[in-house]
Amino acid sequence: MIFPDSQTNRERAVRTIAAGGLIAFRTDTFYAIGADPLNPMAVRQIIDLKGREGKPILLLISDVSEVDRFIADQSDAFKLLAGSLWPGALTIVGKANAGLSKDLTAGTGTIGVRLPDDDGLRDLIRQCGGALTGTSANFSGAAASRSAQEVLNYFPTGVDVILDGGETTATEPSTVVDASEEVPRIIREGVIPRREVEEALAQKERRGDRETR
Repeated sequence: MIFPDSQTNRERAVRTIAAGGLIAFRTDTFYAIGADPLNPMAVRQIIDLKGREGKPILLLISDVSEVDRFIADQSDAFKLLAGSLWPGALTIVGKANAGLSKDLTAGTGTIGVRLPDDDGLRDLIRQCGGALTGTSANFSGAAASRSAQEVLNYFPTGVDVILDGGETTATEPSTVVDASEEVPRIIREGVIPRREVEEALAQKERRGDRETR
């Protein structure tokens, strides 16, 4: 059911997450389906709902301090990207902490996290415990939802609360960079162009040059 994005309905969404349910909400890119990432049954609901078997699920976090709950070892590249391009539409992949559901990581041993560039969204995530799944609110392979109504069109059942935050203005998804290994790799170029990612990563090379002088 669609609810206006008000504080009262955010409280409804928070209760839904705590009870193991699913919510949909507007992000700084498209609408996403949120669940408690540490609730394996809730994460499994998303996979079954979307038909997303075998694909990792990215996480949205409220604060940089939440990274340590999910990333086992932040590489230099991870830290550089987070320091330069967060908050923003950049999903950074790192080595996942042991104990995270295999449904989250799809057995890859890595997890993608993003600190969105929207104060209200980060506040909602904070109220929900500091982290939510951030997979797009659509069937796997279909177009991303840009409004609450589009979410409902995809999922007339299965999502307990759809918060209507208005239509999104983004035309592209987040950029995704795998920084889990020594050499980072751009998996998907989205809102943040490759050039900005490369400029942020170049700081590492410049730092290395200074240290060897």
